[in-house]
Amino acid sequence: MPATKFICPDGKRIDIADCLCSCPNQQRCMFLPTLRAVANSLDRKISEPTVTELIAGTRETFLKKTTDYAVDPASILYALHGQVVHSINERHTQGSILSEERLKDEITSGQFDLFGKILDSDDGVLGDLKITSSFKLMKALGIYKQKVDTGEVYKSGLKKGQPKFRTELRFDGVRDLLDWAIQLNYYRMLLEQAGFKVNRMVIQAICRDSGLRIAQERGITKSIYIIPINKISDHWLQRYFHHKAKALRDAINSNTLPPVCSFRERWGNRKCLGYCAARENCPYAQKLTATKEESYDELQLSA
Repeated sequence: MPATKFICPDGKRIDIADCLCSCPNQQRCMFLPTLRAVANSLDRKISEPTVTELIAGTRETFLKKTTDYAVDPASILYALHGQVVHSINERHTQGSILSEERLKDEITSGQFDLFGKILDSDDGVLGDLKITSSFKLMKALGIYKQKVDTGEVYKSGLKKGQPKFRTELRFDGVRDLLDWAIQLNYYRMLLEQAGFKVNRMVIQAICRDSGLRIAQERGITKSIYIIPINKISDHWLQRYFHHKAKALRDAINSNTLPPVCSFRERWGNRKCLGYCAARENCPYAQKLTATKEESYDELQLSA
């Protein structure tokens, strides 16, 4: 089921329908049309699990489909930015370019962004549009930071005699874009099952915090990047999605909470602490939050 409540700036919850009808505060937190757009983006009308839903943790998708949950409208704005970018591209797909087509098989369904002559004369390019952060781009491009010995030592202070280091960027790291690659490869497979020949897969990633100092420090110097995606085995993809779809279907049919999402799916617990929309209904996320708050309280008392 979709989200049923908005989280107001003061932390209170309100039914989305009530919010759109009449704000309980003196002034709305954002324009009414913006709130309507946020509400509309949350109202998914697709019954079967989608590619993106299956890539997410099974517990996360299960909770989003079976429980009521609340969202902060401001947290959805980046998703709306993505929808605008998709709409702009879709309006300029003259010729033989396909856009925003939903395909499905016996396991799942997916809606690819662009396919055709979108980069050069090759008419078999599958493209995906991403609005993302400099942190995510840094990982996707294989950029990392490394401390380098300067050959000098501190001459005074607590670190006297210890070597000095400086931080340098390296651009030869492992590219961390597995979720993007799985998503785009399944779209490729769906297109090929429909009779199209996919020659290449490419992501166009727009950095939402480009130009800021933090992005520069992460080695992100451009606002847009073209990132090639390698092919993943069809056999592996089918086994992966069949397993994820079965796990979700079994959990919904038996109304049984699935196991905790994997470490990768949880973003090393960062998603549980602030990015999963259904985290208030997840015992694991609530335990993490309580532990973090207790640690903070202890830190405050000892300060």
